Amino acid sequence: MDQPADQDTLLVWLYALATAALGSAVIRRLLRQELRMGVRAVGSLLLLLLAFRLCFVALPGFPGLCLFCLACALSYCSLPLIGLLPVHQKAILITGLWGVVNNAGVLEFVADAELLPMNTYRRCMEVNYFGAVELTKMFLPLLRQAKGRLVNISSMAGNTPLLGFAAYGASKAALGMFSDILRQELAIWGVKVAIVQPGGFKTGIFGTTAQWNKQHKNIVQQLSPDVKSDYGENYIIAFQGKYDKLQVHSPADLQPVLNDISIALIAKNPKRIYTPGPAGFILPFIYHYLPTCVSDFVIFQMLGSGKDTPAGVNKMASSSNKQ
Repeated sequence: MDQPADQDTLLVWLYALATAALGSAVIRRLLRQELRMGVRAVGSLLLLLLAFRLCFVALPGFPGLCLFCLACALSYCSLPLIGLLPVHQKAILITGLWGVVNNAGVLEFVADAELLPMNTYRRCMEVNYFGAVELTKMFLPLLRQAKGRLVNISSMAGNTPLLGFAAYGASKAALGMFSDILRQELAIWGVKVAIVQPGGFKTGIFGTTAQWNKQHKNIVQQLSPDVKSDYGENYIIAFQGKYDKLQVHSPADLQPVLNDISIALIAKNPKRIYTPGPAGFILPFIYHYLPTCVSDFVIFQMLGSGKDTPAGVNKMASSSNKQ
């Protein structure tokens, strides 16, 4: 008497397994940025919900399960993929210039905007922005001739305010706007422009301990006595420890970045922006779509000073408590 109930339970689990397998395969392709999600893709997946109900109710038993698995396979195979250029369209590489990737970048030092010397701002703009602009202008005639690709490596600091990154973030924000304007201007030439915005990878951009100590010494020397007293050297030194901890928990494998650069170079219609890395999408999403008070709180908790607050702030707080 329990056999039909057991069979129904088994069928439910098998239907769930088939649905989970399809879902994981779709998510995997989405994470690898191989799928082009549009009306066709969403419609195909929604039809599966109808197919599930029809197969389970109208065609009970294993025949319905087999039909549903076939529908899942057909739906997965029909999902629109990001088109890559065929070989003959990339033959321009032999005689001309197909792609330019601007990847140069410097961070210099991480500290409050008031503490950073002007030469840090100039250095970041010179390398991160003006360097990319100059190189792009140099090769644009060849890119236009080949209807090629321009890929600029930006940073989530360019569109999300990160504490201590005023100089670096401003230069990357300028690069991002430059890239977006170029994308519009060069469209009539057939040139595609994409931004790759990595987030949360372990790189050497923070420099060595010796470089950090040298920068710290230069910053302290150029501060006025009042500013140095208000902030305190301990507050400036604490930045290194905070970002060292972030680097420890960041992935060292840069393959996701390389994959996105490759796709941006050879896709027929590359996306405007690629966001490889654990923080490349999450932090910008928090900043752009959540209330300001919420996004400021989250970012401060992740990158803020915590116990390391400026000496002047601690002094004011102590005076208020006494009163």
